Amino acid sequence: MTALRIAARVRRIKPSPSTSAADRANELRRQGQSIVNLVVGEPDFDTPPHIRQAAAAAIEKGATRYTLMAGTVELRQAIAAKLERENGLAYALNEIIATSGAKSAIYSAFAITLEPGDEVIIPAPYWVSYPDMVLACDGTPVTIACPESQGFKLAPAQLEAAITPRTRWLLINSPSNPTGASYTADEYRALAEVLARHPHVMVMTDDIYEHIRFDGRSTPHILAVAPVLRDRTLVVNGVSKTYAMTGWRIGYAAGPAVLIQALDTLLSQSTGNCCSVSQAAAAAALNGDQGFVAESVAIYKQRRDRTLSLINAIPGLSCATPPGAFYLYVRCSGLIGKTTPQGKVLNEDGDVVMYLLESQGVATVAGTAYGLSPYFRLSIATSIEILEEGCARIARAVAELR
Repeated sequence: MTALRIAARVRRIKPSPSTSAADRANELRRQGQSIVNLVVGEPDFDTPPHIRQAAAAAIEKGATRYTLMAGTVELRQAIAAKLERENGLAYALNEIIATSGAKSAIYSAFAITLEPGDEVIIPAPYWVSYPDMVLACDGTPVTIACPESQGFKLAPAQLEAAITPRTRWLLINSPSNPTGASYTADEYRALAEVLARHPHVMVMTDDIYEHIRFDGRSTPHILAVAPVLRDRTLVVNGVSKTYAMTGWRIGYAAGPAVLIQALDTLLSQSTGNCCSVSQAAAAAALNGDQGFVAESVAIYKQRRDRTLSLINAIPGLSCATPPGAFYLYVRCSGLIGKTTPQGKVLNEDGDVVMYLLESQGVATVAGTAYGLSPYFRLSIATSIEILEEGCARIARAVAELR
């Protein structure tokens, strides 16, 4: 009998579908196939120069050692200033912690709060990692289908019906991955009215795409609408998407001091503090010139509009206009039941995605990974030329179906 045994908490989860899709596309590319990769949700821009320069300056002045577990004072001050300036939220330094990416903040928050059987309400479509992070922490994900007809957003009646005595968290992502759905202040107010009747439910907001929206408006925050929820809300954000800093691995969380202290304790015994150089860069990003943000969003909007027009011109496909983030969540119900030139019937969106990859070399992610079918997600965080080529290939693949 082998001594090697993987714990149940790991056996019950699966690898990230988006990572798996990207790996499959890269493997086909290594085999010599021409692949248009529309999988990865990562800005294709370089990190702005003033942020890179701040990192270089930190290295030169010897800021390459351990920092406080919660992050440098400089970074936490920058986070506090950002939250007050942009979101109208006031947090003390002991209510803020820097983490190695926003994903670390979310996972660690579940780890310090969930007991076996505790439930987390997750509106679907959702980011692929949410349910598995809950499962890995012995919790139970309660996913709620939020159809396109309601803007892919959670309705108050759905929230009310999903809450049980075991509900521990409601997780909200706005603008969302994969749909770009963005809650309005009034929609938040309606959800807050439900939450007011259930004081045992905590709220986690994943705000990582807050600056990537295309209507020129700022993203409202549920705490600005319902400050009464402050003592049971954890605000999660980071610098990866807004400032093209995915590889720098800096996220952060703000919330009640007791929750932040518990995160500090857990992380001190697991990951340790974030990279000191990355913290200096993140502080410069939050404190510095914000011109890059508007410039990049304008480019994303051009890409969104062009890709939308191409996708919606393909018979059998349709896509609602996303108000934020940098993805299109494409409805492919018109292709279900059709047959490929090789005689295979497309029974669900996973079949559609595999057909697009194998027949035309276009890599996307199936809607099943996000909890709502039949759709597939494609990322517009790449050049218009690549997006146009991808859409042309998708159109050819669809034209060959019978």
